[in-house]
Amino acid sequence: MAVVTVSGEPGCRTREAAQLTAQRLGFQHVSASRLSVLLEEEFGPPSSVIEKSWPEVVATILVRLATEQHLVVGADGAERLFGQYPGLFRVRVIAPQNRRIGNIMLDDRLDRATARQHLRDREKQQRLERKLRFGRATPDAHDFDLIVNAETLDAEHTAQLVETALQVRHILDYGFLSRAAEAQMQFKLRYHLSKEGIHPLGKASLKGPQFMHPSERIFANLLDFYRIAWEYEPRSFPIMWSKDGKVLEAFTPDFYLPESDMYVELTTMKQSLVTKKNRKIKLLRQLYPEVNIQIFYQKDVQDLIFKYGLVDEPVNA
Repeated sequence: MAVVTVSGEPGCRTREAAQLTAQRLGFQHVSASRLSVLLEEEFGPPSSVIEKSWPEVVATILVRLATEQHLVVGADGAERLFGQYPGLFRVRVIAPQNRRIGNIMLDDRLDRATARQHLRDREKQQRLERKLRFGRATPDAHDFDLIVNAETLDAEHTAQLVETALQVRHILDYGFLSRAAEAQMQFKLRYHLSKEGIHPLGKASLKGPQFMHPSERIFANLLDFYRIAWEYEPRSFPIMWSKDGKVLEAFTPDFYLPESDMYVELTTMKQSLVTKKNRKIKLLRQLYPEVNIQIFYQKDVQDLIFKYGLVDEPVNA
């Protein structure tokens, strides 16, 4: 298996760097938030026991996933999960405090004072989690193969550096983890977990996005081709409530592009159905003026498809 871990100081946009790295390499991206979902699927609601045994509970999930795909793991501390395994490449992203404050101001639309406090809170939380999981609050520089200064290098530069380093190290030549090797690793991990009374359920798995329409898959392929980070239907926006505050209607844009903080909605349906969707988008813009959303109508999508030669026939609903 080949595993790239990407972690960094708060405010360094490590999620973006990990996502772009995964797209360049054709690996599966496991973000910190996705990892939290997998942990709950595998072990149930978080607890102090799970936190204490975090390295083992995470590793037992990742080694199973590595039998089917190579991984980019964007979670702080993941660099310490696999010891000296030769297919592991560990990346740390750092930046001066002012640069990180500036990133938080832009990403979260905060003033400088609030962004500075947010940075302090995130740094404190990161130190606490590391202390609980590894017994020390700060990472050791010797735990990483590559340390990138994000003061002058952005996420795309980081992804390019990682790709080059993996080529030099021949890590891209590694195959998936064999079932026999996984069984051996799982035995050791589960032995340690059993001492804490923790028993994996074997339920956690990485499910790809279930696109509702062929045009969405084509659009995702186009974004991947140009190495544009994307998320599929990551958030729903309530747009209508009952008198007692219950959500009656919500709108979920098709894609979110984190690099440009923009949502994209594809509308390839018949014109008779477009009016209803336009009403929802109008409501969304009124209720959430800070949300940047771009609409692609059927002709826009078909123009993209024909321009880049993705299919030979029009895509209709």
